[in-house]
Amino acid sequence: MGRTVVRYLAGFLVVAVLVVAGTVVHIEVVAQRDQRDPAAAIVVLGAAQYDGDPSPVFAARLDHAAELYRAGVAAHVVTVGGGQQGDATTEGAAGREYLLAAGLPADAVVAVGSGEDTLLSLRDAAPTLRDRGWTSVVLVTDPWHAARAALMAGDLGMDVQVSSVQQGPSLADGVQARYVLRETLGVLFYRLTGGSSGVGSAVL
Repeated sequence: MGRTVVRYLAGFLVVAVLVVAGTVVHIEVVAQRDQRDPAAAIVVLGAAQYDGDPSPVFAARLDHAAELYRAGVAAHVVTVGGGQQGDATTEGAAGREYLLAAGLPADAVVAVGSGEDTLLSLRDAAPTLRDRGWTSVVLVTDPWHAARAALMAGDLGMDVQVSSVQQGPSLADGVQARYVLRETLGVLFYRLTGGSSGVGSAVL
């Protein structure tokens, strides 16, 4: 009996290590993607904003989305994300105003100003996308966040491509290891429960 238990435990540990390692590799692979096939919409995942002024992390995502728009990847950009208690505006609204100030036309940018995290923001954006017939999307976020975001968007019925930012705070020295650890835990939790993990504090 003792040997059988040991064998089961050893087998479980081997499987667990393989699952975690496979998740890390997947996060690293998706982080390198810059997919630019024509799509219906570019979806920019929100990050912190301060009274309508996007944080450097959010601004890097918005700048990348504007680049994709100008390159003709999609005719529409959707900015998503809610606000914290006491905020004057939301991430979605702040992102839209930032893109309008950058020269994108008003009818090309749609804000979905709700959602406290990646999963809730994508869930809230899904009806807006669906109502407009925008089923194919290019997600814009940080490299190490892209795998989890794409997984969630795909589960919501979106035809997903990923184009992560190529500059900004998320690519600074010393960020990758902490970000990959956070996202590994987040992906594993989502696969197990279908929900948001809320693990730890924000990396950036």
